[in-house]
Amino acid sequence: MKAGNICVYCGSSQHVDDAFKQAAAETGKILAENGMGVVYGGGHVGLMGIVADHALAAGGEVIGIIPAHIADKEVAHKSLTELHVVKTMHERKQMMVDRSDAFVILPGGLGTMDEFFEIFTWWQLGLHDKPVILVNINGYWDSLLTLIDHIIAQGFARKTDRDFLNVVATVDDLPKALKQAPAETFDPHTKWM
Repeated sequence: MKAGNICVYCGSSQHVDDAFKQAAAETGKILAENGMGVVYGGGHVGLMGIVADHALAAGGEVIGIIPAHIADKEVAHKSLTELHVVKTMHERKQMMVDRSDAFVILPGGLGTMDEFFEIFTWWQLGLHDKPVILVNINGYWDSLLTLIDHIIAQGFARKTDRDFLNVVATVDDLPKALKQAPAETFDPHTKWM
């Protein structure tokens, strides 16, 4: 893919390692500099806010999507290109998928894992064909990758499912990974083993 909107899933916590904050800043900046818009959860806190702020500072477009019931908790970002306040988490997640051409997963917590597994499962079921890229800053996602390998080893997923994931070690690897992402060839009728 050459350009488009990239959905960035990441944490809303402020109490994380500076390496993760730096990666969030670099992500926003590098996506904007490569002509890619950012779609994210609409918050102004944690890594989410850092991604948005740095994308905006680099001249990028940022679309935030946040449910009304958590707009106060995640402090809805008021300076975005677009801010959509929706009714439910399901509406938020669907709108983020619909507005995005690829997905980048930075370090995050349970919410980020929920978003990752949902988008990965939707791909597995043939509901989308968009690239999914895990940014494994300082090995943050190593345990998740081990879990996925265990799921495959136990027969609950296919090896080709793991092959679909693009894992990069640094934010600098993102533009190349996005530009070289292959189109999906998965036939939804062959999903079940």
